[in-house]
Amino acid sequence: MGTRPLLNRRLDGLGTTIFAEMSALATATGSINLGQGFPDTDGPRGIAEAAARAVLEGRGNQYPPGPGIPELRTAIAEHQQRFRGLAYDPDTEVLVTAGATEAIAAALLALLEPGDEVIALEPFYDSYAACIAMAGAVRVPLTLRAPDFRPDLDRLRALVTPRTRLLLLNSPHNPTGLVLSPDELAAIAALAVEHDLLVVTDEVYEHLVFAGAHHPIAALPGMRERTVSISSAGKTFSFTGWKVGWVTAPAPLVAALRTAKQYLTYVSAGPFQYAVAEALRLPDAYFEDFRADLRRKRDLLAHGLTSAGFRVFNPEGTYFITTDITPLGEKDGVEFCRALPERCGVVAIPNAVFYDDPEAGRSLVRFTFCKKDEVLQEAVSRLARI
Repeated sequence: MGTRPLLNRRLDGLGTTIFAEMSALATATGSINLGQGFPDTDGPRGIAEAAARAVLEGRGNQYPPGPGIPELRTAIAEHQQRFRGLAYDPDTEVLVTAGATEAIAAALLALLEPGDEVIALEPFYDSYAACIAMAGAVRVPLTLRAPDFRPDLDRLRALVTPRTRLLLLNSPHNPTGLVLSPDELAAIAALAVEHDLLVVTDEVYEHLVFAGAHHPIAALPGMRERTVSISSAGKTFSFTGWKVGWVTAPAPLVAALRTAKQYLTYVSAGPFQYAVAEALRLPDAYFEDFRADLRRKRDLLAHGLTSAGFRVFNPEGTYFITTDITPLGEKDGVEFCRALPERCGVVAIPNAVFYDDPEAGRSLVRFTFCKKDEVLQEAVSRLARI
């Protein structure tokens, strides 16, 4: 094999994720895992039963259609019309993927050439960096800074160069909880139109906005034809293991993504697609109650973290809270998170791993609140020992 490194140099530094490391630490120490963002209760029983029926009735047990089963593509189009006022053709403008993660990978692999620049909100979800690297493109961070994490729109404009191909947006934003405002979205849209940029937008937390509403950038003038909108069932229905995501976009963009996607998983989650089609048609009360429940959990954990001495940046959306550990006399979030399980039996995630420049997030730490009340209460009790 010679002396050449085995790992493609584009993936250098992108080895084991922080989520795997911290989840293993939680298991090894018996700690409460407030690091990785997965619920500890399943979603609606009726939707789980729909998946079981599909398996037993032989629906989806063999390869489903490459773009997704027609029932789900129709339900996704109806969801976009119902909640966002956006009309998409389920036959040509909807693509079902193996979670939002595959949708992001397919979008970036399909739409980018080596050397293209991608402007993304930093801190960014870790798969963004990996997928941009695999495409041979260059990530250009627009850093969101505490305490409000609002995007610097003048800085965004300055970052655009002739090599800029794509804007990668995430709102509601993981890990900061930022929700882009209508004015911010309008300014970003105007910039995209002016420079003829593509926009890929990760909206998996679209139903978890705690104040105001989620506004899709695809609905703004000049944006539908250049926007790839991505969402998924995992976060909205608490079935993260099913890995059912989707893309809505104009037919030419969907065709481009489908070309890449068919060589990633080809198809996935056959029986679960039937269940998610039913989930997307749940009454408004489900979505309202789900949001209210997570808002209450957010407030429970935020109060506990504040009482424990953290500086808490209350999120506008998602199910993550970002905190600053400097009031505790701490400076390094990575060291803090590695020591936290032994100190009080709780696991969190250091935000520094989501930055190109770790110094920008060195003292920030993320906790998730998508857990049972009793788990959050016990975690708050343990954190009070710090």
